[in-house]
Amino acid sequence: MRSDRVVIAPGRGHFSQVEVTRTIGIDIIVGRYPEGASLPRDAELTAMFDVSRTVLRESVKTLSAKGLLNSKAGVGTRVRERSAWNMFDSDVLGWHLEAGIDKRFLRDLADIRLAVEPHAAALAAERRADDAIAHLRDSIARMRSFASDSVEFADADLRLHLDIATSSANPFMRSIGAVIEAALRASFRLSAPTEEQEREITIAAHERIVDAIAERNAEAASAAMKEVIFNGLRRHGAAG
Repeated sequence: MRSDRVVIAPGRGHFSQVEVTRTIGIDIIVGRYPEGASLPRDAELTAMFDVSRTVLRESVKTLSAKGLLNSKAGVGTRVRERSAWNMFDSDVLGWHLEAGIDKRFLRDLADIRLAVEPHAAALAAERRADDAIAHLRDSIARMRSFASDSVEFADADLRLHLDIATSSANPFMRSIGAVIEAALRASFRLSAPTEEQEREITIAAHERIVDAIAERNAEAASAAMKEVIFNGLRRHGAAG
């Protein structure tokens, strides 16, 4: 099986290990090497990339450590099932973003957000520091001051969510947010509320989270966070 993605012009050659790892990783993610499929033989891959067997084997070892490949003597190197991939690995996450976010990725991202963020908002309502609300309201103000489809709007949205995780006073919550930060930023940009009515709905929904945290109403903060996540899925067209 050959990868349609890798086209090497004459004389280019000598890919680095990082480039080989990235290219094979993306080929796996987009399905050019489907789950359960065998990679081409070493001789074909080394010729394809113009690298040594050592470089190729190190790339395979790296991809195996990330859960994408499994190598066995006499069987070869096969693509593992998607459930085995380490989605919290920064490279794997980055390759998904490079390959293009699809509805499945967005639903999976929403699932982990729904498992974590509503509880983080509830904890923030119970545990927030006195100065936390000012930071959260500043992010809301920044969202209002920038165009909905701008990088600045997405960054303000992201900052709000990460500050809520920090305000939960649970380091695991903040760490999960930091790990998926790039995916969240991309997701927020894709779900940007371009119509004025959607923009107001989006900002108002975020304000309800902050208001509930300010009032130390954990139940309302959790519910408001769920509403924001489901609204984003709806704008992505990935709900259901």
